[in-house]
Amino acid sequence: MIFTEESKSSFSKKVEDYVASTGCQYMDAVLKFCEDHNIEPEVAAKYLTKPIKEKIMVEGQEINLLPKTTSKLF
Repeated sequence: MIFTEESKSSFSKKVEDYVASTGCQYMDAVLKFCEDHNIEPEVAAKYLTKPIKEKIMVEGQEINLLPKTTSKLF
């Protein structure tokens, strides 16, 4: 699949819709979409919105896949 401007703008929307309809995690939704459309996850990651990337990061931290970050106010 080649990303066009239209598909770039709708990619994150499709991921959001899939999560809403299935209740799965964002990480799983992106991987499922990549598998279904024969897209490498590294390529698909470029077309995710910042909020989805942040949700995936939180999911990764919750399952100890990524180190937890702490915010400190100075």
